[in-house]
Amino acid sequence: MDLRQLEIVKAIAETGSFTAAGARLHVSQSAISRQILLLEDEFHERLFVRLGRRVQITAAGEALLQLAHRVFNDIRDTSASITDRQKVLTGTINIVGGMTVCLYVFPPLLKEFRKHHPQVEIKVATGGTQRLMRRVRNGQADLALLTLPVDDPALTSVPVLREELMLVMPAGHPLSSKDSVGVEALVGQPFIIFEQGSNTRRTLDEFFVREQIKPRIVTETENVEIIKSMVASGLGVAIVPFQSVERETRGGSLKVARIRAQQLVRETGWVYRAGERVPRVVQEMMATLTRIAPQLQPTVGKAS
Repeated sequence: MDLRQLEIVKAIAETGSFTAAGARLHVSQSAISRQILLLEDEFHERLFVRLGRRVQITAAGEALLQLAHRVFNDIRDTSASITDRQKVLTGTINIVGGMTVCLYVFPPLLKEFRKHHPQVEIKVATGGTQRLMRRVRNGQADLALLTLPVDDPALTSVPVLREELMLVMPAGHPLSSKDSVGVEALVGQPFIIFEQGSNTRRTLDEFFVREQIKPRIVTETENVEIIKSMVASGLGVAIVPFQSVERETRGGSLKVARIRAQQLVRETGWVYRAGERVPRVVQEMMATLTRIAPQLQPTVGKAS
């Protein structure tokens, strides 16, 4: 079996006859018939059954037809990929992400990407998870960086970052001198927490249920800068990714502590439409984040 024979099987299945397949491929009907006979001898199976002037594909023929689709799709995609790599990357990429991602991940990511691909125009949007998923599904965004999991068969997700969630409190808080706290210390604390609907909030809600804690929520917001400001002013404590408060903890305005329980982490990943060839510009953006990811995940030092 060779590529030409697979091309013939595909042409017959799509045109419905040996004659039409020959016309499409610019060969005689007898040449088409000869190649099908060779395949049938090789597999000891009929590939097509004649029904008057038309032919019907058999189960064996269908198996070869599906193989032909896979092979020719792979050849096309590989050829396009090789051609793409030989060109200077140009065009536009639309990427989206939540507030924390836009504040702490996209700036260093896009700076690094521009160093290598200065002719690509980058457009960025933020919003809630469901809204951003819709933008990817309908083609308004090429790529999203979202908190996982993303449960949507129309989308593919690729994990890329794991961030530890820490208890954050103002300097001078009774727990601020501790490197870690037990879950019992969270009971009765006023919490400033992410809004309902985000995967980070879902992770926190599952944690509270698992540890049988009913949090006293004083404020809900998706804006991590608002959360930090309210914590610093003494309105409550929060549980946020350490990356988002690293600068403030080094400066001393906020303190962090690990929670002595099952480690709280959130996983962030790329999300894009499933079942499509991933464009080179999207592949390059994903590769850039993989390259700089270690720089984006600071080590948690001792709370002081």
